[in-house]
Amino acid sequence: MGRTGTATLPLHGGAIPPWLSARMAALGRVIVEAIALEYGKKELLRRLSHPGWFQAFGAVMGMDWHSSGITTAVVGALKRGLAPVTHELGIYVCGGRGRASRRTPDDLLAVAERTGLDGAALVRTSRLVAKVDSAAIQDGYELYLHGFVATDSGDWCIVQQGMNPATRTARRYHWLSESLKSFVEEPHAAIDGVAASSPIVNLTDARAAAAREAEVELVGRPDFVLGQLARIPASGGVTGSGTTGSETPASGAMAGAATATATAMRQGSGVQREARRGETLILPHLELPAHHDVRPENIDMKRLGGALRAAAERGPADFPELLLTPGVGARTVFALALVADVLYGAPSRFDDPARYSLAHGGKDGHPYPVPLRVYDKTLGVLRRAVERAKLGNDEKLAALRRLDREARRLEASVENVDIAGFVEAEWQSSSGWGGRMV
Repeated sequence: MGRTGTATLPLHGGAIPPWLSARMAALGRVIVEAIALEYGKKELLRRLSHPGWFQAFGAVMGMDWHSSGITTAVVGALKRGLAPVTHELGIYVCGGRGRASRRTPDDLLAVAERTGLDGAALVRTSRLVAKVDSAAIQDGYELYLHGFVATDSGDWCIVQQGMNPATRTARRYHWLSESLKSFVEEPHAAIDGVAASSPIVNLTDARAAAAREAEVELVGRPDFVLGQLARIPASGGVTGSGTTGSETPASGAMAGAATATATAMRQGSGVQREARRGETLILPHLELPAHHDVRPENIDMKRLGGALRAAAERGPADFPELLLTPGVGARTVFALALVADVLYGAPSRFDDPARYSLAHGGKDGHPYPVPLRVYDKTLGVLRRAVERAKLGNDEKLAALRRLDREARRLEASVENVDIAGFVEAEWQSSSGWGGRMV
């Protein structure tokens, strides 16, 4: 698999308040435990390596649905939330942002000592993936976050993010160990990036093999490199002996590296894509807007309508197992329907992550303040479901599966959803549900 997808997000500052940070860690933990119980650890890594699912995961936990901060928030929440059960689950979250990113090798060596995995190999993998997305693929983004999720069986997923201050955007890169054959020759199924005045330099392309070999050769010939640099005048071009435009084999290969770039497959869309030769596969790429508010065009209305109808019309009657927590009603069942979609949904369902922000709002008040009472009820139901499933009784998780199926069944009959009215009603109810924002 190698690189599995990317996401381009608007840069968004601000800290996560403690009242949300603690809840994100708790909800992240219980969702991870549920996925591990239902599908196994490999499936969890596959989910984390999908850019749309990752964004939906952060949005359903109350983070700003479109912002670059979701990456830091999700990696941090998982690292904190899973800490008490990490050895029990065999799932280890390493690295993070800034200084935490630089401590990734130490984190991985500690995991290796605990599990018997090859620590040196894990550290090498971490460094190679970081180098590929910062040096071998040059797309204008400088890495500042590196999250490494490993399991005790040696499988891993890497999520890292770079920043481009000029465009005020961040780009997230997802990697998965499954079936990876090479880090340096076409580890990606495709290259995907925002079209710019300069091309994306891709030194992992098979056509750049000569350039990679030339780079290795040039590293061992510093006098030759310095001599070539001395021949370049301030105005550009190479001076000295030889005809204009002549190149040594090494310099020709280096020039070829710059031409091994992503080809515009979708002109006019602002996105460059290049699939591997002979293949039509295009990696998932999530491109989110700069505006904070949730707009109708950001949401698949049929999917949203299915969740709303399942909660309002059938939830309380058909899913009594979800209602054993006092105070749980249709509003919490709606939030649970969106969480159930995160648990059971197919990859194609995560191209509108804004929809998941309607479960628990957002910390900046978009689409509305985080309804803490609803959040805590959702968390309580999920905790009980997971704890019972661990003991062999999956009655409550089965109820979530049925809720998810019912919401999808109802999607087919949805014609229109008044999203503006829904958001307005949430604002009006906010104080009663303990609504809070930074």
